Amino acid sequence: MKITSYYPVIMTGDVARTVEFYKRHLRFEALFASNWYVHLQSTIDERVALAVLDGSHGTIPETGRGSAQGLLLNFEVEDPDALYAEFQAAGLPILKAICDEDFGQRHFITIDPNGVLIDVIKPIPPSAEFAAQYDAAALPA
Repeated sequence: MKITSYYPVIMTGDVARTVEFYKRHLRFEALFASNWYVHLQSTIDERVALAVLDGSHGTIPETGRGSAQGLLLNFEVEDPDALYAEFQAAGLPILKAICDEDFGQRHFITIDPNGVLIDVIKPIPPSAEFAAQYDAAALPA
């Protein structure tokens, strides 16, 4: 089997507000938009996609309907410090201040209107302790 695409779909009770958040703060644009489903693509990298779905829509089996919970979306970026400053200026809640982690990330965490955590990351060289746990091909340069 060949997987040809992969993207998360955030189920929500407020499609428009959720879409606006990702368009405004993470530079997505709508490739398809209805009042119950919007397919978003990054304006920076066409390989990065995300969708937003009304969690009560009939296309979802009743047992699976609802809103996203317990979800953390990682966005790897070239300059997390610039985005951190941008998010602060926009008044977005910062749940974890920007920092360097021994396991090999410079990152911060905010939250979208649904409670989905957004982890903005730049891979950095890990400490020697953590470097030993990586496959050599996965270590940042």
